[in-house]
Amino acid sequence: MKTLLHIFLLLLSTLIILCAMLIFFGVSDKPDIAVEWTLTRNDIARAKKILHEGSKTKPDEIGTIELSEADLNLAANYLLNRYSKSAVKVELKDNMLRFIVTMTLPKNSLGQYLNISFRLGNDDEIELPSLKKFKVGKLLIPARFAAFVIKKVIHHTSLNEYFMLATHPVKYVKIDEQKITIIYFSSLENLIKTRNFLTQSGNSAESDIYQQKLAEIIAGHDPKWRLSLAELLKPLFELAYQRSTLDTAIEENKMAIMTVNNYVNKKETKNLLSTSAPKPATEQQYSTFLYKRIDLAQHFIGSAAITASVNGQAAQVAGEEKELRDAQGGSGFSFIDLAADKAGTRFGEMATSSPESARKTQKAMSEIKDYSDFMPDPRDLPEHMDETEFKQRYQSIDSPAYQEIVKLIDDRISATPIYNIKD
Repeated sequence: MKTLLHIFLLLLSTLIILCAMLIFFGVSDKPDIAVEWTLTRNDIARAKKILHEGSKTKPDEIGTIELSEADLNLAANYLLNRYSKSAVKVELKDNMLRFIVTMTLPKNSLGQYLNISFRLGNDDEIELPSLKKFKVGKLLIPARFAAFVIKKVIHHTSLNEYFMLATHPVKYVKIDEQKITIIYFSSLENLIKTRNFLTQSGNSAESDIYQQKLAEIIAGHDPKWRLSLAELLKPLFELAYQRSTLDTAIEENKMAIMTVNNYVNKKETKNLLSTSAPKPATEQQYSTFLYKRIDLAQHFIGSAAITASVNGQAAQVAGEEKELRDAQGGSGFSFIDLAADKAGTRFGEMATSSPESARKTQKAMSEIKDYSDFMPDPRDLPEHMDETEFKQRYQSIDSPAYQEIVKLIDDRISATPIYNIKD
């Protein structure tokens, strides 16, 4: 008995020392790679195509996906930045996948970044790549031991469901110098689960509470008056404030934003988030307004939803992309719409960037007077420009003239009360 106790204490001590070493060597004030991730409109489109490639294959059929090094970097960064300000560098070299990962940590006294690097390679006897090298900061950990620990951590946490979802359909992965080839076989059930995970479109009991609250708001609305976006956001964020702790504030804010977006944008939700919208919160449908305009409310909450679901850069690029398409044959390029996109992106970032910011946003939104507290008046900005007029006046989105208008919009947003909340 004493021997067993001694062994147990020895293992526990080893685990504590190992955790201490991981923290000491892995956490740093300097990132191994820059976390200021940028993307273009083409990047957004390509990332979505990569992540939804499997949906082209019918259930119970074998599918094949080939991904280049550029594809892997784009998909990895797109996914990782859904959850935190991070960066991944992926390299294909010597028939192995090499990853360098930097993740931004919550404020702490040890360091701002967690730096990890690892390599994956094929073994003849197994179909999926195995871990060949693993480093946390400067600390090199034996690959087999690291794989064992990672497997146990995944198995005994909520990550297990996502790990199974990602790996169960995969039958074989081949790594060569130019690309990786993934062969998979997915059932209908797995395809539905994967789609819901990637788009975060599940209907949980928690989101139903926000749907019910929205239904109450709509039922009590006087149809003689315009429905303001503030009338929807203020009570839902009051509800989020009442329900939240510091640990749950971000998720509660996401549910509030998604609930309002699904109502305001209706059919547009599918295009904005590449998913089917949940069932409407209510049968009654009113148009929602900002500054007496329906499109401003749609742009604002749509961009906030993209930011909460993916990230702010995705929302910004999506907004500019839509305006440029409108200039080519739609309603014309509109800086007014772009201002709503940018304000919505700022709002989504503030509501979901950190637990502390999420709680401050809840409190501030619970106390707003009207929509001018979160959306500056953009109606004096240029709009309805076709492609020819836009090029004559602004050349491109990189020109000084264009950037001057963008700075004006950013300054107005920064001066809006909701974005000046203090500690």
